Amino acid sequence: MSMSVSSQLERRAAVAALLKNRKDTLVVSGLGSPTYDLHAAGDRDDNFYLWGAMGGAALIGLGLAQAQPGKRVLALTGDGEQLMGLGGIATIGVARPRNLDIVVIDNQHFGETGMQASHTGRGVDLTAIAAACGFAATGTLRTIEEVERLATQIGEQSEGPRLFVIKVLAENPPRSLPSRDAVFIKNRFRAHLGFAAA
Repeated sequence: MSMSVSSQLERRAAVAALLKNRKDTLVVSGLGSPTYDLHAAGDRDDNFYLWGAMGGAALIGLGLAQAQPGKRVLALTGDGEQLMGLGGIATIGVARPRNLDIVVIDNQHFGETGMQASHTGRGVDLTAIAAACGFAATGTLRTIEEVERLATQIGEQSEGPRLFVIKVLAENPPRSLPSRDAVFIKNRFRAHLGFAAA
């Protein structure tokens, strides 16, 4: 049985509100729409866009959080991608990074393959899974006010990893495309962190 989204949030508005005061938070964006959303909110050297690695945004965020313990890291992903990477939630819960937030933009559909209904539209609760895996905080956001409150917490230290789901409309806004040159994206990100190109 399908469950409807009790939200009228537009994804681009929600992501823009989330990132409005991100300061120096490093952001990894998942395949497809989360990358378009991040780029639409403003292209920056500390954005790490993924063009592949479906299901890997949260785990890449984990590696980055472990390598850069003095920085806040945000993995911005979609429900389809995070569903594909469920095992990553358990790994992150065990690793317990104190500087990693995962935000799932949940339209309850697989947007990249034709808008088929996803598992989150059929009752799978990613926040409950994260809580069961030992995340320090979880929550489901359905209003722009809730997103704005979360935005004030993104830069704050926490007791462990956090996962938040933002429920949005099932829509496909025009794509905002960053560079697809993976070497350029990698080297730009490395330079931002003070490392030489590799």
